[in-house]
Amino acid sequence: MKISKLFGQEKLTMSIEVFPPKTDTLFESVKEATEEIAKLKPAFMSVTYGAGGGTSKYTLEIAKNLQKTYGVPALAHLTCVSSSKETVVRQIAAIKKAGIENVMALRGDIPAEHVHEDRSHWDYRYATDLVRDLKAMGDFCIGGACYPEIHPDSDNQKNDILHLKEKVDAGCEFLTTQMFFDNHLLYNFLYKIREAGITVPVFPGIMPITNANQIDRALKLSGSYVPQRFKSLVDKFGGDPAAMKQAGIAYATDQIIDLYANGIRNVHLYSMNKPEVAQKIMENLSDILK
Repeated sequence: MKISKLFGQEKLTMSIEVFPPKTDTLFESVKEATEEIAKLKPAFMSVTYGAGGGTSKYTLEIAKNLQKTYGVPALAHLTCVSSSKETVVRQIAAIKKAGIENVMALRGDIPAEHVHEDRSHWDYRYATDLVRDLKAMGDFCIGGACYPEIHPDSDNQKNDILHLKEKVDAGCEFLTTQMFFDNHLLYNFLYKIREAGITVPVFPGIMPITNANQIDRALKLSGSYVPQRFKSLVDKFGGDPAAMKQAGIAYATDQIIDLYANGIRNVHLYSMNKPEVAQKIMENLSDILK
């Protein structure tokens, strides 16, 4: 099923992101975790793909299993940074062969060894380039990423939104946001992109912070603003793993409830491959989602 079938529906939905193993020895445990999450019957599940294919070995294998065994539509991530045209053509062919209809087109993080390299000769410098090729090479529902605050590589939000519109105009049918911890940032962002003529659905991405060790990495990846309310939560419960887990789930649940109450119909949960966290959040929202 194409994710575009969710567009325009009144029903509230939740989708969930998982990631493939970083090493072969972890495959079975990661596969089991993704299957437990699939049993929760989310609207769809996205499976990530590392920059330059670094953790992509099992992306399609996991996505195909979720779709065929559990009937959950899969969204396969695909990054293009530093990739050749030939490599991307092969990857797109593999996605087709796996029966995946939904693709998240991403630039990906630039590998450390290429940060200072002249990238003008690269086949793919931006996700927009990948979107165009996906559109030309297959009948995919194509998603893209967006930042409610600002992309780390952008000088300002205005330019960031202009580049986002280019990506949408190239064929992106929906957008999923980077994590954020203050819903007002999302509402402000939505107003600005609608004013800029970006009308595709936007799926807010919510990450439950369930242990204090996640915080620094999450903030480094997203550059997100942390409201005082969240800081106080971490200060109070960060030293108690069980309490922090419960508080983090409650905070994420509260964010999602507020989003639904303010007209958002589709929320995307960054599960970090934790079935128990995804399950608890969906239980907290059971009567809202039914």
